Amino acid sequence: MSKRHVLAMDIGSSSVRAQVYDARGRAAGAGAQVPVRWRTHPRGAMEADADTLVRAALTALDRATKAARAAKLEIAAVAIDTFWHGVMGVDADGRTLTPLYAWGDTRARDAAARLRERVDAEAAHGRTGCFVHESYPAAKLVWLRQMLGDTFPRAAAWLSIGEHLGERLSGVRRTSLSMASATGLLDVRECRWDAEMLAACGITGAHLPELSDEPVRGLLPPFARRWPELAGVPWFPALGDGACATVGSGAAKPGRLALTVGTSAAVRVLREDAEPRVPDGLWLYRVDARRTVAGRAISNGGNTFAWLRRTLRLPRPDRLEAMLASAADEPAPHLRAIPTLLGERPPLSERGEAATFAGMTMDTTPVDLWRAWLWAVAGRVADAVAAVEGEYGRADEIVASGGALHASASFRRILERALGRPITLRDDGNDTARGAALVALERIRG
Repeated sequence: MSKRHVLAMDIGSSSVRAQVYDARGRAAGAGAQVPVRWRTHPRGAMEADADTLVRAALTALDRATKAARAAKLEIAAVAIDTFWHGVMGVDADGRTLTPLYAWGDTRARDAAARLRERVDAEAAHGRTGCFVHESYPAAKLVWLRQMLGDTFPRAAAWLSIGEHLGERLSGVRRTSLSMASATGLLDVRECRWDAEMLAACGITGAHLPELSDEPVRGLLPPFARRWPELAGVPWFPALGDGACATVGSGAAKPGRLALTVGTSAAVRVLREDAEPRVPDGLWLYRVDARRTVAGRAISNGGNTFAWLRRTLRLPRPDRLEAMLASAADEPAPHLRAIPTLLGERPPLSERGEAATFAGMTMDTTPVDLWRAWLWAVAGRVADAVAAVEGEYGRADEIVASGGALHASASFRRILERALGRPITLRDDGNDTARGAALVALERIRG
């Protein structure tokens, strides 16, 4: 048996995955995947039941642990990652008081505007690396303070799903620098909670988890009995999925830029700067105390492809790909799409756009609309790449991953046309969980 195996769990927007990785970051044994669901009503909502997500995570851990036992793999550590910007309230005993609100929930838009009146938004961006925008927990707290009424003061803590899961398993309420850095409440240079933003949001540091990247050892008795082989190993606090995807894709090396098009889309570059500077027009979050990741995110990616395929009742994927392959490489010049089904993140959100098709005629077909939509998403990704490279220089290689890219050769071709150069497509593994495992392996090696 090798003790250099890490069990990594990725709590994503569409599913929870768990996989064991060896000392070189290679998947070992069978993995597990459990789908998750979000509520999108009323208008602007993107929320989930946190306890349902926890049950999905426990199921994934059960399956991955069982597979590790069967393969006789000894686990040296557990690593977790999850989506950035989620927030939920819990009471003093860790019981949920609210749903989990995600990055795509736009109901805090007016609250974000009020928050921008209370603070210098440009200065706050420069300190926290986050925009003063409804996609971030900072603005959501202002909204929740008004919306929840008497429930808001009952919240002993505001957490992401990663911290909630960690507390359920170990009894320890702890957050990583990575997760904290995407809340809009952390000074990313000083690595401490930002007093001005806390006051503007109506909370104190006592309402937030302990800030530490140190692992927790020891599970609560029910889980120690459930997974005895995991009870004594280090469990690392959850990291942000974007940071892990950058590491796991191999884009952490100099000269590489990471591109992910999954449920949403993001362009990222990893940096090691002693005193990181937050670039105008980009966000900057942390991987850990040593590394940061900067970039731009797009809310509308593969999630909109799935919606459009259902709505237009398009042919099955293989037939649709054949139809697109035989079509002209350029979009119809008169047909234009704005692919904004979910509220966009800054700076695209400043356009205030709603999803639109323009230039349709009696000859327009569902496949024409599909192709126009692919081009529109690709154009936004290309703009994000240009913004990141405008700050950090042209990348030698764009390392790409994500389900939307693997699912459609046509979209990959369109994206390369929009970028004006090829991309390096990673295999169909889960780079996000792999990145979490690699960070954990770094830490246990010391």
